[in-house]
Amino acid sequence: MSGTFVGMPAFPEAAHDAVNNRTLRGNLRHATHTIRAKRAKAVAEVSDWAALREAGKQIKDHTLRHLDRYLVQLEESVTAAGGTVHWAADADEANRIVTRLVKETGETEVVKVKSMATQEIALNEALEAEGIRAYETDLAELIVQLGKDRPSHILVPAIHRNRGEIRDIFRSEMGAWGRPAPEGLTDTPAELADAARLHLREKFLRAKVGVSGANFMVAETGTLVVVESEGNGRMCLTLPETLISVVGIEKIVPTWQDLEVFLQTLPRSSTAERMNPYTSTWTGTTDGDGPRTFHLVLLDNGRTDTLADEVGRQALRCIRCSACLNVCPVYERAGGHAYGSVYPGPIGAILSPQLRGTASEIDASLPYASSLCGACYEVCPVAIDIPEVLVHLRERIVEGGPVTREGAKVVLKPAKGHAAERAAMRGARWAFSHPGALRAGQRLASRTRRFHPRTLPGPGKAWSASRDLPEVPAEPFRDWWQRTHGGKDAK
Repeated sequence: MSGTFVGMPAFPEAAHDAVNNRTLRGNLRHATHTIRAKRAKAVAEVSDWAALREAGKQIKDHTLRHLDRYLVQLEESVTAAGGTVHWAADADEANRIVTRLVKETGETEVVKVKSMATQEIALNEALEAEGIRAYETDLAELIVQLGKDRPSHILVPAIHRNRGEIRDIFRSEMGAWGRPAPEGLTDTPAELADAARLHLREKFLRAKVGVSGANFMVAETGTLVVVESEGNGRMCLTLPETLISVVGIEKIVPTWQDLEVFLQTLPRSSTAERMNPYTSTWTGTTDGDGPRTFHLVLLDNGRTDTLADEVGRQALRCIRCSACLNVCPVYERAGGHAYGSVYPGPIGAILSPQLRGTASEIDASLPYASSLCGACYEVCPVAIDIPEVLVHLRERIVEGGPVTREGAKVVLKPAKGHAAERAAMRGARWAFSHPGALRAGQRLASRTRRFHPRTLPGPGKAWSASRDLPEVPAEPFRDWWQRTHGGKDAK
């Protein structure tokens, strides 16, 4: 897995500055609370939401179990409709394919509709290295690109910016991108949107090549689907002469009818809308209508390895709605940059380590970037049990499981973890293996309970700064059982 997050430190270190940034925390708190309140209202309008959620889960699980068959069917359908399918095993191969396709057109610039897959593989950087400029056209992506920033949220990549900061970015950077800098620009939403519209319009009309992602791919028809709210997607998908779509292999659904479920759950879970303002579908090429040439790049980049994990594979159900980010107390305080990935928040904490392996500090630490409160699972429209996968990945990291890839090879990684934690676990294992010692320890703890501290000293001080240690009961359970059940020992 490629990207622009190479060399990131472990999550606790990366999150340190964010947690102490009042402006950032204020921006995040306001945005996430607003979005999740609207989402809750939109979801409450649907009487069969639980059934839709289960249907989405079942469709995705069925597709992942038979992914090989549906991918072949998709390739056949796209080819029959006039498109060309390319297979990319990793980020480097995908970037080479897209760069070659753009060069073959003779063009030196492309317009893009929001695609997390292209961010995942750092396509913009790969194109720039070959003298090709990519223009992001989603408003939030434009803000991130002009600000030389990184996305911080799946749905709202510029969620960490307020209106004043966006105004300043537009004033200082738009002039360097081919148009005069907007004069007298204020921070009102209407003026900011108008400035972005004027900035992008000429690029839409001039560009001969468009690059997109897709929310869904339909195997039976070869249809690709993009849902968005601004209209930039419609412009990118219809005006260029050549369209190149880079899509993860997990985005497939078997039939056109399957879209019914996701076109109800995705907009309500992401933008809190009953339906997306723009739902664009295209199937290959059509004479006199839209691009004359269509290429589909199917991206693996760690997805096959993830699919092999019976617990972890449920992360591939994700439809990128971002609902889990908006309810996560950790994300709300740390923001997206601390996750060191284009996929932040709870879903990023389980997806990125599986796609990239845990060779880096940031990926080894991501499964621990959670309180395991379960709010992410409750709002997930495809019922991904994120806490289950987090615990599963923690176990793999501690045990040194097959979580690291060297090229295409999966290799074992030495066990990591804090020395004190490992010592405590060894002690607990010994105690639970010796009932007599465990019973003596429990009785001693009960009899000395009044001397026990309410907080931890040393390294544990930070943990207990906001919580008290649980109070030791007056007597162990076994003693209580014997006293109240006539001397019979508790099993």
